[in-house]
Amino acid sequence: MITRRNTLASLLGPAALFGLGGTLPARGQSAALGAREKIRVTKIESFVLKNSWVFVKISTDAGITGWGEMLKDDAKACAAGALEVGHYLIGQDPTRVVHHWQAIHRGAFYRGGPVKTAISSGIDQALWDITGKVYNLPVHRLMGGPTRDRCRVYGRPDAKSGVSAMKVQLQNLAGRKPTKYNEGDKFVSEAVEGFAALRKKMGPGVDIGVEFHGAVQPTTALRLMAALEPYNPWFYEEVVQALNVDVMAELAAKTRVPLATGERIFTKWGFKEILEKKAAMILQPDVCYAGGITELKIIAGMAEAYYAPIAPHNPQGPCSLAASLQIAASIPNFLIQERGDNEYSALLAKPLPPIVDGYRPLLTDPGLGITIDENKLMAQVGEPRPYLPQFDADDGSVVDW
Repeated sequence: MITRRNTLASLLGPAALFGLGGTLPARGQSAALGAREKIRVTKIESFVLKNSWVFVKISTDAGITGWGEMLKDDAKACAAGALEVGHYLIGQDPTRVVHHWQAIHRGAFYRGGPVKTAISSGIDQALWDITGKVYNLPVHRLMGGPTRDRCRVYGRPDAKSGVSAMKVQLQNLAGRKPTKYNEGDKFVSEAVEGFAALRKKMGPGVDIGVEFHGAVQPTTALRLMAALEPYNPWFYEEVVQALNVDVMAELAAKTRVPLATGERIFTKWGFKEILEKKAAMILQPDVCYAGGITELKIIAGMAEAYYAPIAPHNPQGPCSLAASLQIAASIPNFLIQERGDNEYSALLAKPLPPIVDGYRPLLTDPGLGITIDENKLMAQVGEPRPYLPQFDADDGSVVDW
């Protein structure tokens, strides 16, 4: 008997009958395929945890929910802002992810900024999570399939997991924070001695980045970069604040160690100047702050044209890591994932696939690839941390932290 299925098979071959995951659709799924066109957002909720992590949950009339995370600074503002987006998003088809990104970004008269972009980032993650669950695919499959088989991570070097890359705070090397506009020989020598000792302990088999954290003034940064260079740092991160890109570009031209930056830069427009002025060769966009999965994919494409790799920033929770790993699995110029060795067992219902030889396997469950345990999450809801201003111990002036 001639059927539509037989006709498709004869015209397109057996591969046409298989989904992207390589399996035949189950009987009865055809009805669900039609229903997907009618799925609508019904509710947006936001949650602030005691550690200031901010989560957003989007529900639909199909019973499918999506989760995302936002910037942990100004936590309450981000949480409230996500609810405001409900005036637009409730009633919409959640799978039109890029369309919604544009509508949320361009629908406001005042565009961009850390809080506004953080709100867009969390909602974008949640919409991708829903879309992946609708089509029963991880996000990276929706973006063209995996570009790699596993993702290198850094955190704490460990023989069991094989993690062989780390980052060290400059203040931990020197024993104190740099608070002067031009630090003297004592601070510089203490930082160098600390890094030299760490390099000797870890050996050449461990890649070590040095985190300046934007807390160093250019005069001190220049001296530190030159003094640390003989000990082969893997990269220098945020040698100065990214507010003056020209200064960062000048410093980048004076060292052979790659500069990395991005955790306080948002949207494609922010990274455009970094790339054009060669202010950094390793980009570290934050998926909870720079514009979500949609925007990180674009930033990665821009960076590829400059031969710049992506090392996603991650000081947050499991949605942040999962979304970053979905990006890592779908771009050609991924370098390494920060805090990729964090297991987040206090918030997940299902463990992450274990790290092997310093690499995390791809997350292959639908959507972001993780399952939030809502009971665990609700037990941690509370007041976020306060602002954390830092002061010079000598004269009481405000310094960067």
